Amino acid sequence: MDILGLIPSFGNLAFTLVAFIAALSIIVAVHEYGHYIVARWSGIHAEVFSLGFGPVLFSRVDSQGTRWQIAALPFGGYVKFLGDSNAASGKDAEIISTLTPEERRHTMHGAPLWARAATVAAGPLFNFALSILVFAGFFWANGIATDLPVVGTVKETPHAVQALLPGDRITAIGGQETTDLETFLTTARALPPADTADYRVERDGAPMNLRGPYPYPPLVDAVQPGSAAAEAGMLAGDYVLSIDGTPVKSFEEMRTIVGGSGGNPVRLSVLRAGQTVEVVMTPKRVDLPLPEGGFETRWLIGLSGGLVFTPETRTPGPVEGVWLGVQQMQSVALTSLSGVWHMVTGAISSCNLQGPLGIAETSGAAASQGIEAFIWFVAVFSTAVGLMNLFPIPILDGGHLVFHAWEAVTGKPPSERALRALMALGLSLLLGMMVFSLSNDLFCP
Repeated sequence: MDILGLIPSFGNLAFTLVAFIAALSIIVAVHEYGHYIVARWSGIHAEVFSLGFGPVLFSRVDSQGTRWQIAALPFGGYVKFLGDSNAASGKDAEIISTLTPEERRHTMHGAPLWARAATVAAGPLFNFALSILVFAGFFWANGIATDLPVVGTVKETPHAVQALLPGDRITAIGGQETTDLETFLTTARALPPADTADYRVERDGAPMNLRGPYPYPPLVDAVQPGSAAAEAGMLAGDYVLSIDGTPVKSFEEMRTIVGGSGGNPVRLSVLRAGQTVEVVMTPKRVDLPLPEGGFETRWLIGLSGGLVFTPETRTPGPVEGVWLGVQQMQSVALTSLSGVWHMVTGAISSCNLQGPLGIAETSGAAASQGIEAFIWFVAVFSTAVGLMNLFPIPILDGGHLVFHAWEAVTGKPPSERALRALMALGLSLLLGMMVFSLSNDLFCP
């Protein structure tokens, strides 16, 4: 990462910091609220709910006796329960010794095992719930494609000889029948690259033949935050005419040329708002997850494309929307776990692990692309935070759950001496991971 690239001006640096703090604060607030509310339902009293660390900027005490506060360092948060010695729920033996048995029941250390385990697990689960609801919200707001190849909205290209119109049902392309959307997509991908393609459609109930735009043109739908294309100023809606002087007719041709660049700079001739502009960028080596599992290393510039039209959509029902959100969250989680495993085994570069600077840069880049991109990033980030907290590392929620599992099996918790040693080990591991990820931010290309 080029650290100087993070601070071309104070305004850009401030924007990146604000975006990162906003994303992190939302995720931390949801995570800690999960701990708080489940503890309250379980009869465990929360003394402090803090968003941030350090000097307190604002606080108030609610009717339950919990102090809600905002602290000066907005890089995390915690819930301190009755009987805790610190924000990591260490046991304050001196305080607990002064409590009655009834009062001790309201501490994290005197509550039943089920209440403690539920309280600990609630933080990551609330992160997953946030992700699911956000993803579901996108499906409800944007809809999902119907099963038929019906045109929704048409994207603008320079080769719309006879434009497709919203509502057209495509019954054939390139002379091949397309009975449903899946068949259409398969057939369209198999067409040789060209400026245009032959369509047969039903329009207002009447069949007609027309010559329309190629179904997968070199049209930019989105620019990935932090990518080479984003750094070079590429925009959604750009139409790529050629790469290094070689004309391109399809998005797949673009992938092939960039992928074969070996990381050398490429020059794109781009049609933008009726004007031709030249853009130079250097592809980045990226490890991409594969649908069947595993990763593939490719050279990418960070552009995504798609069909020349958006298929007609329908709004999913409440249950279907939530289920689609669950599937999306699960996909993010499984991809993350696969990435960690492949880094540990050396199958992909450890530079894929981002640290705070990399995450801050990504959050700023997402926010710069609009509120929808930023909200989507928050949902993905929330899944990652929930997943990381479930790792069986002492000091994290996953480590506490391991302690509770030990207690469930043996009938007693680990000794205080063992807990102190394990917590120290967990803190060392966590600090080591932070230093390693920060070094990635500083030194990885």
